[in-house]
Amino acid sequence: MENQNTSLNRAKMYQLALFPMNNGATNVYFVLILSYITYFGNGVLGIALMFASLMVTGMRVFDAITDPIIGALMDRTNTRFGKFRPFMVMGNAIMAISVLILYLVTPMIPETMMALRYVAYVLLYAVWVIGYTFQTSVTRSGQTVLTNDPKQRPLFTIFNTIASLVGMGAMQVLAPIIAGMGNGYTTPEFYQIFTPVGIVVSIILTILAIIGIAEKDNEKYFGIGGKQEATKISEYIELIKNNKPLQRLMVAGGGCKLALAVATNGAVLCMLYGCMMGDYSQFYLPMMVVGYIFSAPFFGLTVNTSQKLGQKASLQRYVTVALIAYIGVVIILALWQPGNPAFNLSLMADGKLAINLYTVLFVLFFGIGYGAYYSTADMPIPMVADCSDYETYCSGKYVPGIIGTLFSLVDKLVSSMASLVVTIALMTIGVSDLPDVDSPYVEGMNWVVIALFCIIPMVAWALTLWAMKGYELSGPRMKEIQAVNAQRKEAIEKGMSMEEAMETYK
Repeated sequence: MENQNTSLNRAKMYQLALFPMNNGATNVYFVLILSYITYFGNGVLGIALMFASLMVTGMRVFDAITDPIIGALMDRTNTRFGKFRPFMVMGNAIMAISVLILYLVTPMIPETMMALRYVAYVLLYAVWVIGYTFQTSVTRSGQTVLTNDPKQRPLFTIFNTIASLVGMGAMQVLAPIIAGMGNGYTTPEFYQIFTPVGIVVSIILTILAIIGIAEKDNEKYFGIGGKQEATKISEYIELIKNNKPLQRLMVAGGGCKLALAVATNGAVLCMLYGCMMGDYSQFYLPMMVVGYIFSAPFFGLTVNTSQKLGQKASLQRYVTVALIAYIGVVIILALWQPGNPAFNLSLMADGKLAINLYTVLFVLFFGIGYGAYYSTADMPIPMVADCSDYETYCSGKYVPGIIGTLFSLVDKLVSSMASLVVTIALMTIGVSDLPDVDSPYVEGMNWVVIALFCIIPMVAWALTLWAMKGYELSGPRMKEIQAVNAQRKEAIEKGMSMEEAMETYK
């Protein structure tokens, strides 16, 4: 145990706080693109809604090719600027340029050249996907050099969520404000304001993240040392096949991301707070704040549980809390009655506070459920680093790029399904255009909201619990793995070959 303690790679607090800003930087684009690309395509460019939705989902086939390629490229990269920082810079630059052209230039294409609008829409989205993969893959793989201390890694979840709040939260708050200025989600003016703001926020967060990882982004912290041979494609396939914890984490991470992407989809929230409850501007921001307030104590609980029992136990415990709480949300929304004040959300009336029992119960169940879930939503990200360390433990290979991008691939495949799922759900009740803040209620919309806002996330959480049941990397197991890896690294530094170190320390 002494060897483990002296050989652990620990991060400084500012590094733990700043590096997750990389995730905040990419989450800006998660909102900017995945939440509004369908609105933009259908409402501004006049592209068919089903085409726009299918394009977002279908483009992930392209992502399936680029992800492992970029992951493999990252594993083979070692420059004077490090392994990870070049991908952060290039990724952010690619996203900024592609989104600027997409949202600000393509509307200038005349309506008489609709075919060109379709082509530009698809190609620019494809370029953006490459940039997004460059930068998002670093969030997962870069943790391996930041720290391998089992007590520090859970802290990444808190700092990662703070970064997400800065990035994604800022965009979610600004979007309805900009839309409420007369620039609805389907007007070019909305994107002319929203896009530059998002790009500036993302650049600032990327710079902070680079500062956070700068000291650790060198080969001193790459794996257990020794000569690292380039990994062949056939070996990657074997890696996926043998790394059972990674397989289960992909299911859990995909489930968590699907829950977030569907439940926070702009159209779903417009239907809930606007079409059903009658006043989107009155309820959207307060309920978002409610979710964040309830999240605060859960963050403390998840970190405490993770440090004592491991991240697996923490994820299981609080996803279960979310699942139970959302049963209450389903019941509350099922009791909703159009035009009946007793069964509608109510905060203000005639300039005075007017909160009814229905609102109190919704806030309670939604707050607990969202708080518990949101505190665990990014927990699979630091667990990817555990899977990478596990691979080093099993094979001696340091391949954080391919581990991170494999996880990222599933993450993005699942989240991209959100727009298609929402579109199909709307079509079942005869709605052909995405609801906006001023859209009227349509018969059956309440059941669509229940399915999208509650049922799909609950199914995703159930899948997460199933996947974690057989997940090997518990807290005690990770301590064993880190101890062995530390002994091997120390032995290699003293001149032992990797093969001998792998055989000696098990």
